[in-house]
Amino acid sequence: MTESGNGMEKLENKKSGFEDEAKGTEEKEFRLEEAFEKLEETVWALEQEDVSLEESFQIYQRGMELLKQCNLAIDRVEKKVQVLSENGETYEF
Repeated sequence: MTESGNGMEKLENKKSGFEDEAKGTEEKEFRLEEAFEKLEETVWALEQEDVSLEESFQIYQRGMELLKQCNLAIDRVEKKVQVLSENGETYEF
């Protein structure tokens, strides 16, 4: 298989992975590290020259949904963080 053929195969695998991720984040526990990896894959997919405009919009939209989920997860974690005040007392962030 040629290098461009491998690129298309990777792109197709990434596309199906994005669809699975969109479904999977609702069905299973959201893992921030995995989401960051998927975002990196999204950037990679968008940088490919052989992706059509329509496909790039779909990939971008799924990436933005994933980013939104990441932001919500980070917000939840921040609320759980305990802050130590100057008086030595702790309170939730």
